[in-house]
Amino acid sequence: MKKIFVLSFILLVVYNTHGQDPNFHVYLCFGQSNMEGSATIEEKDKHTTDNFFVLQSLDCDNVLRKKDIWYPALPPLSQCYSGLSPADYFGRTMAEKLPDSVKVGVINVAVGGCDIRLFDKDLYQNFTQTYPDEWFQKKIQDYGGNPYRHLVNLGKRAQKDGVIKGILLHQGETNTGNKDWPKYVAKVYQDLLDDLGLQASEVPLLVGEVVHEEQGGKCAPMNTIINTLPSVVPTAHVISSKGCQVQQDLVHFNSNGVRELGKRYAAKMLQLQ
Repeated sequence: MKKIFVLSFILLVVYNTHGQDPNFHVYLCFGQSNMEGSATIEEKDKHTTDNFFVLQSLDCDNVLRKKDIWYPALPPLSQCYSGLSPADYFGRTMAEKLPDSVKVGVINVAVGGCDIRLFDKDLYQNFTQTYPDEWFQKKIQDYGGNPYRHLVNLGKRAQKDGVIKGILLHQGETNTGNKDWPKYVAKVYQDLLDDLGLQASEVPLLVGEVVHEEQGGKCAPMNTIINTLPSVVPTAHVISSKGCQVQQDLVHFNSNGVRELGKRYAAKMLQLQ
């Protein structure tokens, strides 16, 4: 354990003091509860993977991590008390499959229950009251009242150390049935590219389906709309949720389902690279 602690400390020093490294690949992750992490963190998830890091998005005393610092990635990867996210097994898989010279980092800013337009920098204030409940309001407050701006600021921080190589989204449950959803996503994606100085051809958008109809998903009709996204955003790619195990609410993936979905995001990203 002492050796592991010392190694982790050395890695933290290295990845919080050096200049931009082209072999440090960073991925932005955002969305609602499934991306935030609603699945149980199990014992098998409580170990670090070589070359996989998270840029901490919030000050979290419970996991002894501070905002704006790179850490060896361990769940939770978004809010302090969230669960297992697809971002976790996406990053683990990428780090395992890529050459040892490549490091992988993720940034995860997600808000359970949110409308996609909460991440629209021009409209977000119209969607901060989607749920008036304290739990929803606290999530937004933790991100300074503006989750999109919080994500962009973290992205700019990450660009001092590495190169943003892709954007991952899992969202849609709250927008089920809204045929304008692809247009809303396109706006957020373009804003991220513009505000971070990125090119769509170099930074694809990977979007996961909600719980599939074969798993009895309550929001499964939304997948028909999600699958139209590549016709609106040519650099968008849809990740199938078919067969991913789910929780009893039929809205959220369970731990096994989250792991599988994260691996599927990684398989597509590896294919694109």
